[in-house]
Amino acid sequence: EVQLVESGGGLVQAGGSLRLFCVASGFTFDDVAIGWFRQTPGREREGVSCISGSDGSTYYADSVKGRFTVSIDNAENTMYLQMNNLKPEDTARYYCAFNAGGFCSRWFRELPYLELWGQGTLVNVSS
Repeated sequence: EVQLVESGGGLVQAGGSLRLFCVASGFTFDDVAIGWFRQTPGREREGVSCISGSDGSTYYADSVKGRFTVSIDNAENTMYLQMNNLKPEDTARYYCAFNAGGFCSRWFRELPYLELWGQGTLVNVSS
């Protein structure tokens, strides 16, 4: 059974840091693209970052480049998102999601349709 469990969110002041965790079960990262998206009420999903389990390549939204870093630990079947220099506009619920094939370009393109497996984790950045 596929499961994704997100954690690590919280309340932080602007300029602070958080590290998000996405623990996966029921599949491995070998042939998937997996990433983070965020969403606020009434708005569409916004792709934040993706990493290819096939070749380790990473992709970031322009809004987070230079501040966020995505990584995976295959032994732990866990994906991380290190978020530094957080801004109030980063406030959202963050979710992890994946699709088959290992292509992040396809992950971003299919983001609106990716299946939601977890409850997300809430990040609140105060100014």
